[in-house]
Amino acid sequence: MISIDPKQNSERDNYKLLIGSIIPRPIAFVTTQSEDGIVNGAPFSYFNIVSSNPPMVSLAIQRPNDQLKDTARNIYSNREFVVHIVDEENVAKINETAASLPASESEIELANLTPVPSENVSVPGVKEAKVRMECRLVQAIPLGGDGPGSDLFIGEIVRFHIDEAIYENGRIESRGLNAVSRLAGSSYATIGEIFSIERPK
Repeated sequence: MISIDPKQNSERDNYKLLIGSIIPRPIAFVTTQSEDGIVNGAPFSYFNIVSSNPPMVSLAIQRPNDQLKDTARNIYSNREFVVHIVDEENVAKINETAASLPASESEIELANLTPVPSENVSVPGVKEAKVRMECRLVQAIPLGGDGPGSDLFIGEIVRFHIDEAIYENGRIESRGLNAVSRLAGSSYATIGEIFSIERPK
């Protein structure tokens, strides 16, 4: 085994170790809205479940050059966002939204995604996702010291929207959703083989 002290590494070296070992990572496509009404959309793979009672998710957004990304700035501003699950059918369009645009331009328009109104939050979602979750900010935690840091957001889901084709008896069918996950670099993964192991009693 190779033993590495992260304090002796650069931020980039630690980043490579993290994204290469913590795989696969689910991808959240997040829409937010600026004070000027611009709908921002961006994918993030530092994303997961926090709680089911109430339903909550976490989203960590890095600070390149110690500057807030549009998504983080908008969440701090209006405390609302919509999380979409990235799947094989929408991943190409979602990837287009990772382009660096000025805050005055919408990645939704760039990628030709279709805005749809939300029910419980002011931020629109996009039609091209089979699952979307309207969220309200519960807690925001700035992390990191000098140089690149991040902001950890915890949001409570106030409305689920699920494609009826993949929903049955309160469950989402994994193959129907066909979610993709993030690996390292430009690599992604599909669901692949599914197997079961019973938990011990």
